[in-house]
Amino acid sequence: MKEIKDLLVRNPDFKLTDIDADDTFGKKQDGLEIELANLRTLLFELQSKLYAKNKNSVLIVLQGMDTSGKDGTIKHVISALNPAWCNVVSFKKPTSIESSHDFLWRIHNAVPPTGFVGVFNRSHYEDIVESRIQKLVPESEVSKRYDHINYFERILMENRVKILKFFLHISKEEQKKRLLERASDPEKRWKEDSQDYKRRKKWKQYSRAYTDVIVRCGVKDVPWYVVPSNKKWFRNWIIAKIVCKTLEDLI
Repeated sequence: MKEIKDLLVRNPDFKLTDIDADDTFGKKQDGLEIELANLRTLLFELQSKLYAKNKNSVLIVLQGMDTSGKDGTIKHVISALNPAWCNVVSFKKPTSIESSHDFLWRIHNAVPPTGFVGVFNRSHYEDIVESRIQKLVPESEVSKRYDHINYFERILMENRVKILKFFLHISKEEQKKRLLERASDPEKRWKEDSQDYKRRKKWKQYSRAYTDVIVRCGVKDVPWYVVPSNKKWFRNWIIAKIVCKTLEDLI
């Protein structure tokens, strides 16, 4: 059976298209719901110790295609944390003030302080992927951002910020299913965005862009976890398990 470490990307020849988004490491849904509940309880306890110790912080980065489950992960995993010591930030199109600074300015400002857990729902990686595909800045500038982000993350790590980067990997077929669910479910319709359908037409371009990000910005101490996310229950369980293990190691 596969292990958590098998989600880590350390191969320079990695391709996102080689990952089976339906993979569950042989796990079945039955039983994992109880285990997830136990992990949520443990998350709360470990976070309290992290805050009390006040020596490290944890930054959780969630990236993925539209509908990959970033909000769902926050709802089913991150919500177990005490909101007093947890900050969730969603990075959208930069404001005029943000655009007047370097692209990492708004990111650095949102890094969690010592003792806190921070969650980026989308992140500084949007400034590579979206800028590259939508041609928002010259290609030469996009190319420099890989190294800029690597340096930035090293600085954070050297200042006791533990970074966990999750790419939530779904198939194109699963995305279509989820987009249709959003359109037909009144409770989910608020998530509908015409841009989702436009980006879907560029699926291959996004896949290549994310592959490059995962390979080029997977520095030694800050690798990516590529999480098969077609099965939401598996996604929630494996991320909760990784976050718990990380907190245990820190405290």
